Amino acid sequence: MSAPAKAAAAVTLGVAAAAAVYATAIERRAYRVRTEIVPVLSPGADPIRVLHLSDLHLAPWQRDRIEWVRGLTSLKPDLIVSTGDLLGHTEALPALTEALMPFDGVPGAFVHGSNDYFAPTFKNPLRYLLGPSRGDADDVERLDVDALERLLGERLGWHGLNNDVGQLTINGSILDLVGVNDAHRGWDRLDVVPSLLDELREQDDDDTDDPAVTIGVTHAPYRRVLDTFTTQGADLIFAGHTHGGQVCLPGGRALVTNCDIPPEQARGLSLWYHAHRAAYLNVSAGLGHSIYAPVRFACPPEAVLVTLVGDDIGYA
Repeated sequence: MSAPAKAAAAVTLGVAAAAAVYATAIERRAYRVRTEIVPVLSPGADPIRVLHLSDLHLAPWQRDRIEWVRGLTSLKPDLIVSTGDLLGHTEALPALTEALMPFDGVPGAFVHGSNDYFAPTFKNPLRYLLGPSRGDADDVERLDVDALERLLGERLGWHGLNNDVGQLTINGSILDLVGVNDAHRGWDRLDVVPSLLDELREQDDDDTDDPAVTIGVTHAPYRRVLDTFTTQGADLIFAGHTHGGQVCLPGGRALVTNCDIPPEQARGLSLWYHAHRAAYLNVSAGLGHSIYAPVRFACPPEAVLVTLVGDDIGYA
C-alpha cells in the first residue's frame, strides 16, 4: 500500500473511531426537548401543553435518564402521552416508577410497545439495517406488564388506550383519545376502532358548538394504523417506535424506520394524508435504546412538548 493510501486509511479509521465514541458515549445521553405547536383546538381555546414520552427502554442503572425525565415536570404539562416501550430490563419497574411519579396528578394516556411485554435480547445490529425486525417472541422472558398497567393506570390515573378509547376535558377542550396495541406485533385491532369511537362520541354531552379534538395514539406508526386514524377523523396522531432511525446520516436522515413509514417521517412533526383527509403526525425519536445497542448518531434522544392551540393561530 502506498504512503498516501495508508494515510487515507488511517484518517478514515480515525474518523470512524471518533464517530463511534461520540455515538456511544455522548449523543445517546444528549437528551433534548423538541417543541411543536399544533393548531387543532377551537378558535380562542386555551392552549394545552402535551408532553410526549416514548421509548425510554429504561434499565435500573440509567440514573441520568431517570433524573432527566423527572426534571420534565418543569415544563408544566397539562397532559402526558406515552407511546410505549418504557421498559428495557427485567428489573426496570422501580426505576420507571421513580422517573414518572413526579407527574402524579397530571392527566395522561398510554399504549404499550412489545418491549413492555418482553425483555430485550441481543440481536445482530446489522439485521436492523435490512428492514423491520420480525418481532419473534419465542423463548423471550416476559415482563410484568400487569404491574406496569397498575403503575400507569392506577397510581398515575392515566387512560390505557391499547385497542381502546377514552375522553378527557383539559383547559375547557374535549379530547377524544383512541389507541391501539403494538402494531409491530400485529396486536392492533383496527377493526374495532370505528365502533369504539362512535360509542365515545355518542357520550359527548357538551352543549357548545366546539367539536371534540380526536387524538390517535400508537406505538408503531404503521401506515395501516395512521390511515385508519386519519379516516376516523383524527386531528393529531402520536407515535414512537422508530427511534428516529437511531443511527442516521449526518443531518438526521433516517436509514431505517423499523416499520413501513417513509424515512422522512421517522421523527418530527409532519402531516399524514389518506383518502383526502389529513392529520398532524408527531413521531418521537424516543429517549432510549436497547441495552444491547447503546448508540445514537445524528439522532439525539428526545421528549416532545406539543402545544395544542386554536386553529385561528397559524402553525409555527
